[in-house]
Amino acid sequence: MLRTQVRAAARRPGRLLLTGLAILVASFVVFGTVLAQQITERTARDNLSGTPAATDLVVGGPDSPRPTGATLARVRAVPGVAEAVGRLEVGLSVNDSYVNLRADPGGGPLATARLIDGSYPDAPGELAITPRTAERLGLALGSVVTAGDAPPAPVRLTVTGVVETADDAGSDGYAPDSVVTALAATDELTRIDLRVTTGEAAEAVRQRVAAALPADVRISTGVEVRQQEAEAAAEQVGAVFALVGMFVAIAVAAAALVVTSTFRIVFAQRMRQLALLRAVGANRGALVRALTAEGALTGFVAGVAGVAAALAVGHAVPPIMRATGRAVSSPGLPVGAAVAVVLGAVLLTVLAVLAPALSAARVAPLEALRAASTTAGRRGIGAVRLVAGLLLAAGAVLAGAVAVTRLPTPEQEDYSPMPVLLLLVASGAVAFFALVALGPLLVRPVLAVVGWPLRQLGPVGRLAVGGVGGTPRRAAAVSVVVALGVTLIAGVAVGGASLRVLMDRELALLAPADIEVTAGAGATLPAGVVARADAADDTLARVVPYRRVDGLTLTRGGDRLGGAESGYPATDLDLRALPTTDRIDVAQGRLADLGPGHVVLGDWVARQTGLRVGDTVALAVAGRTTEVRVAAILPDHGPLHAGVLTDRADLDRLGVPAAYSGLLADAARPGEDGRTAAVQALRQAIDGAEGVGLAVLADDRDRDGAVLDTILWIAVGLVSLTVIIAVVGVGSTTALSVVERVTESGLLRAVGLSRAALRTMLTAESGLYGLIGATIGLLLGVPYAWLTVRALGINAPLVLPVLPLVGLFVALIVLTALAGVLPARRASRVSPMVALGTDG
Repeated sequence: MLRTQVRAAARRPGRLLLTGLAILVASFVVFGTVLAQQITERTARDNLSGTPAATDLVVGGPDSPRPTGATLARVRAVPGVAEAVGRLEVGLSVNDSYVNLRADPGGGPLATARLIDGSYPDAPGELAITPRTAERLGLALGSVVTAGDAPPAPVRLTVTGVVETADDAGSDGYAPDSVVTALAATDELTRIDLRVTTGEAAEAVRQRVAAALPADVRISTGVEVRQQEAEAAAEQVGAVFALVGMFVAIAVAAAALVVTSTFRIVFAQRMRQLALLRAVGANRGALVRALTAEGALTGFVAGVAGVAAALAVGHAVPPIMRATGRAVSSPGLPVGAAVAVVLGAVLLTVLAVLAPALSAARVAPLEALRAASTTAGRRGIGAVRLVAGLLLAAGAVLAGAVAVTRLPTPEQEDYSPMPVLLLLVASGAVAFFALVALGPLLVRPVLAVVGWPLRQLGPVGRLAVGGVGGTPRRAAAVSVVVALGVTLIAGVAVGGASLRVLMDRELALLAPADIEVTAGAGATLPAGVVARADAADDTLARVVPYRRVDGLTLTRGGDRLGGAESGYPATDLDLRALPTTDRIDVAQGRLADLGPGHVVLGDWVARQTGLRVGDTVALAVAGRTTEVRVAAILPDHGPLHAGVLTDRADLDRLGVPAAYSGLLADAARPGEDGRTAAVQALRQAIDGAEGVGLAVLADDRDRDGAVLDTILWIAVGLVSLTVIIAVVGVGSTTALSVVERVTESGLLRAVGLSRAALRTMLTAESGLYGLIGATIGLLLGVPYAWLTVRALGINAPLVLPVLPLVGLFVALIVLTALAGVLPARRASRVSPMVALGTDG
């Protein structure tokens, strides 16, 4: 009997592959993830080391005393050392802008910077810069700048060259080690890289260097250092793929549910055959073993096919990427992982087939006398499953309720999000298992609501709704997987939208404009800077000057409020002139009420002073006071870290000088070119004034936005794996359902249903699986996402991204409907006479 079942399965490879299609996709995803991790780790090892390939030995390191200039001189004197360079990084304020100055030879095998214009520094007072740094700082060859914070006194530096590097952040400078150590007023280096003379053995030179240095100085080979740097990068890759593995595991669990449902359909189509086996003497145990063996064969074929497909794609992608100029390493041939994936596919399929096999083995021998070879699927669930489902649902609600009671309050400071997040994860997992158990009971009520519009479209719509509702267990099995994928994607969409609004609010405070120009502490901008900036309207869209007071005190009835001995930072920045003002969050009151006689306080100032919206308070500076009313309170601080936002007229009444402390400006044109032009226009407006700094706030804003976008797209890609499995399940279910219902299709055609109408009906049934799953998924995903955002304790708003969620809803319906197009076309081609004469 076992041989009979296996041979029967082997004779129909199409059905065998269709049954295990979800396992094939899961195997492809799992082994593809293994290859992707290999590609990423090898690429990181090959390309992310900061040590030049020509470095043979490295003196110093994290666990070693820092070498000095004297150490460098002794190393250079050792026989066999062809070249030795000191490495050191120093942060400098160059013309009041930050520059990261690195020690580098600028040429030769040990250089990380390559000269492209001018000459490389070779004397004190010289430096080279990168092209983007030259654009941002408005510098050119021969420019003289001032390193304002160089100890012990400011130093004037001349730009002698422009260098090219692997990364150009727009704030990079390079000079020989002797120049950098002199500027930093230090004799210490981070480490020393050295190159061995051709023909010399690196180990012999290492021993000579060790003999010339103290015993506690660490000496490593260049290979070891590059390997350590690559391993550090690979560790981060491993952490990322550990997170990826969690989502892959969810996709594999979804595949198991789909395969279980698929085997139930296949076994239901063969009930008379199984009954005949029982009638000729096969017992239930033998039948279970035969069906399990068939499942194992399905898992083996699907696993091998999935691994082979992933291997082909994994080895084809890197050469294609390299052809486009990207440095991507190829993976190896992880035989052990491939075998493990195939065995895992077999095990997963065996576990998935057990329940359908046990159910099918209970068929009575008398079923062999039935006219049809298929049997109708059960519509309800047993008492044990019902009780288990209700208990699971109660557990999910209880865990969620406990999590709600532990959500942080706005004033709470000693809050740890991890316990609440774990409760929500547990609640979500238990809710999913409850959905699996109670799914057949939920299909009909949900279908009654979401299928109502389709029933109004005529007989075809009513037939489609009836076809899905007539097999609730099958519909639930597929729709639950769709619901799982939609829940995860909806959670990412809601969480991402909430985090984006939070980031926009934070950036509206920290980076309210593209560029900021500031005078030094307590100083003001030179006369004419603001006027010249206003005149550059072809490159600057808006210029908003402001004054800043660092010693503002708040009093009431002559008593000083708050605990800040030196007063609070205040500014008269005109929020109405900034386009980002509408993104600023307000805890109490309205920002629009800010004006003469009204102020806005940061939350920390309000808490220290005990002030609330509507309270009257006196502002005091240098003995002068003015009465104002609190118009609004912000959740944290105000723009530019101000604690108090005032109107210009109020600062005038306090006698604050009319000269501005700084200005904010936006570029007139988007992109890097527009931003660079705006920076150059502002530098012309500054006209080399001492103590005036310029910061490009938009760089940080773009970088933070790019990081969030990357994280969200990666998250959507990962959770989409479950949706892919669900769509595959819908296609398999529809294809097998067509075989099962061939007589029904023939009868419908015989009574007048056209081929097009039959195709539409079956396609609509497939779409209904997605409709039911998407509805349940949104009902679960949105509340859990909101609770997760609240549980993080980061004061993020609860945002409902309606358009993305509607797009997700429609996309799932379309994808699941498309999954049924091919089976529907196949069913419509069958002649009514042939279909009516077909036995199952």
